[in-house]
Amino acid sequence: MTLVDRANSGLRRVPPWTLYLIAVVPPVYMFIAALTGNLGVDPVQNLEHELGELGLQVLIATLAITPLRRFVGLNLIRFRRALGVIGFAYIFCHLLVWLVLDVQILSQIISDIAKRPYITIGMAGFVLLSPLAFTSNNWSVRKLGPRWRKLHKLFYPAIILGGVHYVMVVKGWQVEPLIYLGVILALLATRIIPKQAKRPRDLRQMKEA
Repeated sequence: MTLVDRANSGLRRVPPWTLYLIAVVPPVYMFIAALTGNLGVDPVQNLEHELGELGLQVLIATLAITPLRRFVGLNLIRFRRALGVIGFAYIFCHLLVWLVLDVQILSQIISDIAKRPYITIGMAGFVLLSPLAFTSNNWSVRKLGPRWRKLHKLFYPAIILGGVHYVMVVKGWQVEPLIYLGVILALLATRIIPKQAKRPRDLRQMKEA
């Protein structure tokens, strides 16, 4: 048994709901750090940034699940739905901090969304993610049928918009946001690589097995 097979065997014993329990820890820790003055001189802005970056990281991890299974053999599919919901929840907290703790004034919020491109792009990404989060349940899968998969392809433009938002929100051309966007585009590019046909020898081995 290979290392990947052992990993897959071990992961099958881990229930996906445990991810939700673990996911509560980072935002709670960040909020406590902000309240106790341990999140820098501008805790609201730092909290907003940290939650947004964490959400993008989780969404990138969600995007990486299919390439990992296809090219490495590591099967994390059973965790994909949980990771997607968790990533959305972090982005939602990021948005709430901006709305409630940062700007607070409704007219200013509307003006910023309309006039600041990086906010417009970020909000567009959030809007695309929202129906995916609300339909990430078994009832929606049954109700929507084949349309469910089509709807969830909105994840691709949504995460691109999230990466572009991160690049635009920082001052100057910093390397880290560009790396995030590059990883997103690279992971999406793997989906257009044609699947390699099985060689006759491989087919014989499958029949013999």
